[in-house]
Amino acid sequence: MINEHGTLGNRTRRAALAVAAIVFVVGPIKDVAAEGASVFATRHMVSAANPLAARAGLEILRRGGSAVDAAIAVQMVLNVVEPQSSGIGGGAFLLHFDAATRQVMSYDGRETAPAAATPALFLTKSGAPLGFFNALVGGRAVGVPGVVRMLALAHEKHGVLPWRDLFATAITLSEEGFAISPRLHKLVASDRFLATYPETRRYFFAADGTAKPIGHLLKNPALAGTFRRIASEGADSFYEGSISRSIVFAVQSASDNPGLLTHADMTGYEAKSRTPVCAHYRRLEICGMPPPTSGGVTTLQILGILQNANLAANPPTSPASAHLIAEASRLAFADRGKYLADPDFVDVPVSRLLDRAYLTKRYKKISPHDAMESAVPGVFPDRHGSGFGVGETLELPSTTHFSIVDDNGNAVSMTSSVENTFGSRLMVQGFLLNNQLTDFSFRPDNDGVPVANRVEAGKRPRSSMSPMIVLDGRGRFRMAVGSPGGSRIIGYVVKTLVGVIDWQLDVQSAIDLPNITNRGRATEIERMGDHAGMLQALSKLGHDAVAVEMTSGIHAIVRDDRGLWGGADPRREGAAVGD
Repeated sequence: MINEHGTLGNRTRRAALAVAAIVFVVGPIKDVAAEGASVFATRHMVSAANPLAARAGLEILRRGGSAVDAAIAVQMVLNVVEPQSSGIGGGAFLLHFDAATRQVMSYDGRETAPAAATPALFLTKSGAPLGFFNALVGGRAVGVPGVVRMLALAHEKHGVLPWRDLFATAITLSEEGFAISPRLHKLVASDRFLATYPETRRYFFAADGTAKPIGHLLKNPALAGTFRRIASEGADSFYEGSISRSIVFAVQSASDNPGLLTHADMTGYEAKSRTPVCAHYRRLEICGMPPPTSGGVTTLQILGILQNANLAANPPTSPASAHLIAEASRLAFADRGKYLADPDFVDVPVSRLLDRAYLTKRYKKISPHDAMESAVPGVFPDRHGSGFGVGETLELPSTTHFSIVDDNGNAVSMTSSVENTFGSRLMVQGFLLNNQLTDFSFRPDNDGVPVANRVEAGKRPRSSMSPMIVLDGRGRFRMAVGSPGGSRIIGYVVKTLVGVIDWQLDVQSAIDLPNITNRGRATEIERMGDHAGMLQALSKLGHDAVAVEMTSGIHAIVRDDRGLWGGADPRREGAAVGD
């Protein structure tokens, strides 16, 4: 949709133009995924993973609220209607674009490890790594939740409406209930661990042990009470009062897998404002979250490698394009596994990893005719960080993302998560607790060499969350994008950015493209369209190519000279709405 000059491309679909006059003022939420075309608005827009959450954000914008105000309302409603993905028991990363100053700021609400945590947290007595699900269910993997304090920090700097007013819709939905969607029902019914604890069993399951049916009015009065307290007393009430004590009790008393979290860990939590990572791609500037998430750096590395290729010369779904993107991703993920971790504990060489000459050198490792046998991390021999061992982390596809633009042109791109679907399966005062500590490397060292992303007290685990904001050459907002999906998030975001920038697709068409990822080993092709032909072509090039289901949840907004264009991923239940 936007080309390298930041203007509207020539290949925007006619279907997108047909909705140019649509303005959302009243009436039902429109699910753009069902329409297959970008939604157009001129004043403001929200794209989120559930229509009820998108409508809540839109209502705040109509009242003159800022993008951050709307983000708080969206997150709280998502906690109610999409509890499997995010909520106040988890963490988040938020990028904010200030239209007046043309500056991008980033806010880190990532969870932290308890003070009592050691590198052996996820090891058995014999020193072997625990099984993933043995680690995540219960209290062991619960980190200090960061969403509430991070949103309070962002609201302090960018909020317009009173904090207490931003919880109203979520409180109403919690009290009056919402109809269980097909997606939520399916996830509850298929989860092996959700009935482990009495609170989640009562909330999600009927008396006979079956998942509550589609359309069942699910009410959560406990969550309404929690929201009321946070709304009236502020973020500190979450970390210092009865809510905090309930969290700590649940974590420490989990019968089969207790954790180490204490009240001191809760009261000591700090959300952080960090400098975003930015780099030029074509003639645009793309900004992302810095570590402790790997998403910003790794996405920018992939794009920096692809900068040397003429992607526009190949069709979006061609094997040549898939080959280039997969190989660039393999190289970037090799660096990710070695270097990226919490920068408060590890000297992360961000500028070296994003150096244009370095990425050009990495690009030269890609052959147009053959897949590389292996991708190894780059070496920076003059810095001690090159001594880190490569770590492995299993990130499963959950999480949520939403993008918002307000009346003044300010934008938010926020990705939020409780990690695995339904997090730790521990429910406290109506919300689920995260299992984000499983994003650390279970093995603290590799052949005796410390892993950068090993567990340490107070440390934030590495993430793949990749909220991104795109600016044109004059520092004006052009795009907000992100996705859930575990470590595949990075590939989902790259695909969408390349679709909009290189292939000049409208934003919905870019979201709809088949996903392709390579996280260091196999090249994964989404099981849709002519995936069999793509598998065959990539296999001939030497890829270990496999077809898999990829439930991305890309939610994006693009601005051009006419207004705002929103897209929502049809693979989930989202919607883009605006006026």
